Amino acid sequence: MYKSAMRQRLDFLFLNIGHFFDHFFILIFATAAALALTQEWGLSYAELIPYATPGFIAFGVATIPAGWLADKWSRSGMMAVFFIGIGACSVLSAFADSPLTIAIGLTFVGLFAAIYHPVGIAMVVQSHTRTGMALAINGVFGNLGVASAALVTGFFIDVSGWRAAFIIPGVLCIACGIAYIVFLASGRGAGPAAANASAQTPAVVPRDLLVRIFTITIISTAIGGLIFQSATFALPKVLDERLSGLASTATAVGWYAFVVFAIASFAQIVVGILIDRGSARSIFLVVAAMQAVLFWAMQGADGLLALLVSAGFMLAVFGQIPINDVLIGRIAKGEWRSRIFAIRYVLTFAISATAVPLIAWIHAGWGFDRLFLVLALSAFAILCVVFFLPARAAVLHGAAAPRAAE
Repeated sequence: MYKSAMRQRLDFLFLNIGHFFDHFFILIFATAAALALTQEWGLSYAELIPYATPGFIAFGVATIPAGWLADKWSRSGMMAVFFIGIGACSVLSAFADSPLTIAIGLTFVGLFAAIYHPVGIAMVVQSHTRTGMALAINGVFGNLGVASAALVTGFFIDVSGWRAAFIIPGVLCIACGIAYIVFLASGRGAGPAAANASAQTPAVVPRDLLVRIFTITIISTAIGGLIFQSATFALPKVLDERLSGLASTATAVGWYAFVVFAIASFAQIVVGILIDRGSARSIFLVVAAMQAVLFWAMQGADGLLALLVSAGFMLAVFGQIPINDVLIGRIAKGEWRSRIFAIRYVLTFAISATAVPLIAWIHAGWGFDRLFLVLALSAFAILCVVFFLPARAAVLHGAAAPRAAE
C-alpha cells in the first residue's frame, strides 16, 4: 500500500512537472521576440510575433490525435513521448537563424506540447476523487511555467543570449523524460496503482442537461482560451512598455512578469478548494466578472497601477482554468476522457491561436489599450454564457457530485 501510494505521488509529480514544461516552452518565444529578436532580425514586434502562430495552431489541432492515441495505446507512454519530444524540439529551435526557421521549430514544439492537456489532465482526473484541488495544484505548476518562461528567457537574454533559453530547458526536459521512462519501467508488474482505485466516476446527468453543460463549457473555454493566450503572450511586452520607470533590462521585465504570473497562479488553489465545496456556477460568475472589470481598468494604466491591475486580471484568468476541467471530469466517462479533453482543447487552442495575429494587428494600429478593451468584452461574453448554467444541477456542486471507483 505504501509503495502504491508513493508511486501515485511520484506520478502526480511527473504530471505536474510536465504541465510546467508545457506552458514554459510555448511562451519562450513571446519574451524572446519582445526583448531580443526584434533587434537581432530587424523586425518590429508586430511583424515578428505572427511567426509563432503555426506553433499555436499545432498546439490546438494535434490534441485530438494525441487524445485518441492515449486512449487507444497508453496515456503514460504518450507522456514519455511528450517529455522527450518537446525538449528535443526546443533544443533544435535554438539553431534558427531567421523568422521562418524558428517558426518551423515552434510548430514542432506545438505538436508535442499538444500531448499534455488531453493526456496529462485526464490522468490527473483519473487518479483523484477531489478533482478540484488536484487540478488546482496541477494548474499552479502550469502557471509557474508561464511565469518562469518570461523570467528565464529574460535572464538568458541578458547573460548568454536567447538561444540558451531554448537549449538549457530543453535538455532538462529530456532528462525528465528519461527519468519518467525509468519510473514507468520500475513499476511494471507491480499491479494497479492505488490511484486507479480512487478514480472518479462521472455523474449521471440527463442527456439534455449534459449537452447544455458541455456546450456552455466549450463556449466559455474557447473564449477563455483567447483571453488566456492574449494575456500571457502579451504581458512581457505590456510590462516592457508600461513599466519603463521600473524596469530597464530584460531580466527586470522578466522578474516583474514572473511576480505577476506567480501570484496569479495560486488563484487556482483557491478556486479548486471552492469548487470542491460550493457551486461551480457561482464561482464561475465571480471569476468572469473580475476579468471583465480588470481588463477594462487596464486601459490607460501605467507604472505601479499597471503592475497591480495586471496581477489582478491574471488572478481571474488563471482562476477560470480548473472550473471547466472539473466540469468535464464530472460528466465524462473514463474511457472517453482523453478524447473529450482533446475536443475541448482543440477548440480552445485553435481559437487561442488567433491571439497572436490579433495582438500584432491591434498593437501596430492602436496599442495595447484597444487589446484590453477587446479582452474586457470577451470576458463579459463569458459572463453572459455562464448565466445559462443550471443553478440547481447536482453536478455543479462539489459536495453533491458523486464519487466512486471506475
